[in-house]
Amino acid sequence: MGDKIKKTYKALLKGAQSGLSDDALYNFICDEYPKATSKRIVKASLLALSDPHVKDENVLNAIYALAIKHRLDPASPEDGEDEPQTFTKAPRADALESDVDSQLLDATGDA
Repeated sequence: MGDKIKKTYKALLKGAQSGLSDDALYNFICDEYPKATSKRIVKASLLALSDPHVKDENVLNAIYALAIKHRLDPASPEDGEDEPQTFTKAPRADALESDVDSQLLDATGDA
């Protein structure tokens, strides 16, 4: 997790755990970490929603509502500053099928 997302994540949890929601939570995050953008808030929200340590229903509801609200915000120039993430390309389905067939043949001894 990048440093900017981590700082946004911490501010998000701190605000949500103190009972803030909606615009109050958004303003709190922006006050705590001025470089927070809608894109970073949505990313941090998704991380918080998938964090098994965050179990309070009210906190999760506040985070979910904030993520949904800001998911469709227009991009701002600051959004492009995040570190690029590398993704590996998934193998083609036909390549996987032939590999599975050969593994099955090897396992059964049929040729």
